[in-house]
Amino acid sequence: MTIANSIKGHDRDLGGGFVVRRYLPSAIKQAVGPFIFFDHFGPLDVPLDADHDVRPHPHIGLATVTYLFEGAMDHRDSIGTYQRIEPGAINWMTAGRGIVHSERTPFDLKGQPHRTHGLQLWAALPKAHEEDEPNFSHTPASEIPELTVEGAAVRVLIGTAFGQTSPVPTYMQTLYLDVVLQPGQELALAGLPAEAAIYPVQGDIEIDGVAVAPNTMALLDTAGAQRVSAADGARFVVIGGEPLDGHRFLFWNFVSSSKERLAQAAEDWEANRFPQVPGESERIPLPNRPKPQGTYL
Repeated sequence: MTIANSIKGHDRDLGGGFVVRRYLPSAIKQAVGPFIFFDHFGPLDVPLDADHDVRPHPHIGLATVTYLFEGAMDHRDSIGTYQRIEPGAINWMTAGRGIVHSERTPFDLKGQPHRTHGLQLWAALPKAHEEDEPNFSHTPASEIPELTVEGAAVRVLIGTAFGQTSPVPTYMQTLYLDVVLQPGQELALAGLPAEAAIYPVQGDIEIDGVAVAPNTMALLDTAGAQRVSAADGARFVVIGGEPLDGHRFLFWNFVSSSKERLAQAAEDWEANRFPQVPGESERIPLPNRPKPQGTYL
């Protein structure tokens, strides 16, 4: 069977009425390739009085991967980066040993009618790179490879597919595709990495004739090829890569192969030992401390 399993999303309110649908991590599968976190937000007509700003908060052991379909946000971090994030670009922030960042509504959109829609993923870093220096990589939409395959519009956001390679730097084999099918079209996917999943962003799809239910991520059996079709047209993403080099523990915004490292990061945030974001004075407080064992979601 092409679909090995499926993950149903669940809603999480991030505050201010900003609700996301979360798929990873899940009880079924912690990660797909390096991707250990997967949130889908929108499409949403943002209320004029909405406050969807994400105040400064820390990360360790992961890379955030932000991709917008609509809207914009201002990224600022503790290594001095300021970047306006707009649709079509890939923004990869490596936390490594520790970084702090904020994501705020741009000044020109505050109090103005606008829509927001996008995906935010986390890629867990290989053990050898969990304590790397933090950095930020912005790849504008114009530098993302785009091609037409069997009539489908494909953007190779990260990794290599259909003879095209994204310039986004990664630490291990990683795949992230954005695909748009017109009504009645289908696309063959072959040679996928060992772990891969398909998530319909808009519209209904079938994988080898099997319907994927709304708000569902389909985990693939990548031993063979798959054909993805959409009777009425659809947009979906493909994510995947080589398996992680071992289990990861999670607490709040921290990811690590070591439970003790999570506890240290929590102590460091409470004690204000993380670097600050230039120009920011706010911060998100630490939630309840992690327990001494287990996986923290």
